[in-house]
Amino acid sequence: MEKIKLMSHLVAGYPTNAISLDVARSLVKGGADILEVQLPFSDPSADGPAIQTACTEVLARNYKTADGLAFIKQIHEEFPETTIYIMSYGSLIYTPGVDAFCKKASECGVKGMIIPDLPFDHDEGLTEACKKYGMENIPVAAPSMTDERLSKLANAGFKYIYCALRAGITGSKTTIDEKTIAFLNKVSAGGSKVYGGFGISNGEQSHALASSVEAVVAGSVFVRIIAEKKDNVEALKSSIVEKAKELTGL
Repeated sequence: MEKIKLMSHLVAGYPTNAISLDVARSLVKGGADILEVQLPFSDPSADGPAIQTACTEVLARNYKTADGLAFIKQIHEEFPETTIYIMSYGSLIYTPGVDAFCKKASECGVKGMIIPDLPFDHDEGLTEACKKYGMENIPVAAPSMTDERLSKLANAGFKYIYCALRAGITGSKTTIDEKTIAFLNKVSAGGSKVYGGFGISNGEQSHALASSVEAVVAGSVFVRIIAEKKDNVEALKSSIVEKAKELTGL
């Protein structure tokens, strides 16, 4: 059976700098093709409780964007073949300026940006800045969008689109059904490749999604494993490798 492509999400610096590196290594070992690194933000509106708690804990240590970028650079140097995307929120990239942020991110090895609170057609110059520095802006499509808006996004010429498989926040369980697949097909109709995530936590879901997406996205499931096992790093690492293998079908 063919391996399922996996984009796995992790919060930079969670639960500690050292353990977050172990997490990244374990995800790659388990077969993750893409690491979606979240730069912690104080009001992560699209995220469920597991990721919100992780962000709050990291920020309580006075963790800065520069620390997150240094973490990304370290992963990129260790795993140059693994694609790295940044996931964060608009105000975090406005602070240094969109162009300056994108320049710095690309220097650290980042290949794409996922900023869920920036609409694809009012992105404050993000798409342009990404192109300038050899990255992709990856907009988010949600089932709550009107057909007209989805069609506009599907035909806007993005290489990749991140599909939130249901409305609401990340983390709670998602059922993959005919409606899910129809939504993915609608978003990919304009030629963009789609990533599908939100509530993906087991191999059954990733197998159901695999043929309709460029990669399956899983995040909260890993953050929950980290929260449960952060006091036993060896158990944490093996659980993450195991879960990644389950999701990729390895």
